[in-house]
Order: sequence, then structure tokens, then C-alpha cells
Amino acid sequence: MDLGISGKKALVCASSKGLGFGCAAALAHAGVDLTMCARNEKQLLAAAKNIRKFGVSVKIVVCDITTETGIERVLESIPNPDILINNAGGPPPGTWQDWTNEHFLSAINANMLTPIKLIQSVLPSMIKKKWGRIVNITSGAVKAPIPALGLSNSARAGLTGFVAGVSRQVAKDGVCINNVLPGVHDTDRIKAFDETSARDLNITVGEARKIKAASIPVGHYGKSEDFGNTCAFLCSQHAAFIIGQNLVVDGGAINATI
Repeated sequence: MDLGISGKKALVCASSKGLGFGCAAALAHAGVDLTMCARNEKQLLAAAKNIRKFGVSVKIVVCDITTETGIERVLESIPNPDILINNAGGPPPGTWQDWTNEHFLSAINANMLTPIKLIQSVLPSMIKKKWGRIVNITSGAVKAPIPALGLSNSARAGLTGFVAGVSRQVAKDGVCINNVLPGVHDTDRIKAFDETSARDLNITVGEARKIKAASIPVGHYGKSEDFGNTCAFLCSQHAAFIIGQNLVVDGGAINATI
């Protein structure tokens, strides 16, 4: 399917690996020129090299997107993107006894305030052009909270509430804002969780993965490519009537009718 976005320009945050890279690759395959950012220069350079194989222009910005400096540097590189993919690493797991005010402030800054700042920065130009796409990578925990991820549950729920309102305010201007909620995908973050589970249960990491995979209706972990293709569709011309939605991409793990 031709997504109708060839020649558009996109900013994809935290895109050196994992779900961010999957989104960048899918957009590049659709002919979108990219600005990619991440903290690790070596990984980012390697990712950009792979993306350029699609024949698109790729700029890179080595930065921490959750800082004011990082946001400024990225927006200097691509001040008026047609497409924004918000993404940042999630806060660590724990229990309610572990979390201090500082932990919550850090999580809120990374997973709520940073994407909101970027949305506020790019919306004026999108509205002026009467076209724009913003996709926020959040978490399945927004729909089905995970006790050990209370920091993520809280911060991402705040972003979800913001998007619910602003997405409907700018829809008339041709700007579509949606959230994609990943479940268990084969990323470094999930691998770290598997290692923790293996230690807690005194089993191998492979055994921990089998247990987790068995809990997913499709029977296996998700791939970053599949997630990226979903994101790219929401950025396409065909998604103009999809506004303010929370699309779960989890292999059916969340058992809900709505």
C-alpha cells in the first residue's frame, strides 16, 4: 500500500534501536526523510546507516531528548516536521514503597512533559500547513496498569489525557494525533525484564521468555518491524479519520472489549 507520505519530513525520537528504530525504518520505507535522535552516538550512526538504504535523507542528533538542551537541538535540526514520533525510555520498575517524589518527577518529565513540549512546538507549523501526524509511543500499561510499572502508569496516563483533548482541537486543521500502546516486544527493555524475572524465579532467561510468550495469545513476542508498520500507517494519508485513539499493539495480551 502506498501510504502517500513520500517526501514528508519526520522527527523520530529515541530511534537508534527498538520500537523507535522500527518506526523510523517503516517511515523511510514509505519515502519519508528523517531526523533521528538518541543518546548513544555509535548506535545512532549504525541505525542511520541502515535507514539510508531506503534512499531517504537522514539527519542525526545525539542528545537526551528528555532535556531542554536535547529538545532545542532536535528542533533546530528539523524545526517544522510533518510527522513527529514521540518516544523515550520508560522509568524503572519497582513497588510503591520505592518511589519518591524525585522518581515521579523524573518519570513525568521523560514520559509526559517532554512529548507535550515537542507537540506544542510542532503544532503551529502543522496547523499552518493544514497537515500533520503525531504518534506517541506510550504503553499497554495505560490501558491495563502494571503494578511494577507505577511510574510509567502515572506519567503515560497524563500524556494520554493531554492528547485526548488537544487531538480533537486540532483535527479540523488536518493534524492527526494518536497513541500506540506496545505490549511485549523483543526490545532491550523487555530483555532486561526477562533477566529480572529469571533471577526472581531461579530459572534461565530462555525459560522466562517462554513463560511470558505463552501468556500472549499469538504465542510470541512482537517485532519492532510490525510495530513500526502500525505507526507508519497512522502517519499515512489513509489515517486522516483516526483521531485521539489509543491503539494497542500487544498480540492480544490485554483481554478487553474496548
